[in-house]
Amino acid sequence: MEGIPPKLQDLLEDFAFVDRNERAQLLIEYADRFREVAPRIATRPFPEANHVLRCESEAYVWAEDNPDGTLKYHFAVENPQGLSAKAWAVIMDETLSGAPLEQVVRVSPDVIFTLYGKDISMGKGQGLMGMLDHVTGAAKRRLLERREG
Repeated sequence: MEGIPPKLQDLLEDFAFVDRNERAQLLIEYADRFREVAPRIATRPFPEANHVLRCESEAYVWAEDNPDGTLKYHFAVENPQGLSAKAWAVIMDETLSGAPLEQVVRVSPDVIFTLYGKDISMGKGQGLMGMLDHVTGAAKRRLLERREG
């Protein structure tokens, strides 16, 4: 996928050649690295504006401005069993935080199917796409603010 952050592109290439079992193991490893949003960013009850509406795992997303004009993304996943949402949060943080906003806004929901496989359930896919929408939406808003400001 052209124009997306290089870290995400590298990860997509790595996942392109794994079988279903390897994919599941890699995603579990990502989920195990999940750390919830720091209290300096948000505390419960989390604001509805940060809530991912279509996510069965009750995910929340925040974007924090970095000094270099990029964003740092933060996540909460309320469902302790929400391994897919936790893995996706870690992946987005590690590959999109600090990336140029012009690249973040180009990330297509198709990356979710590359990472999770084509047989991902509709509900899970919708939730993960909703999380991505929050991330790309924050990047789009910052870019618009720069153009207008």
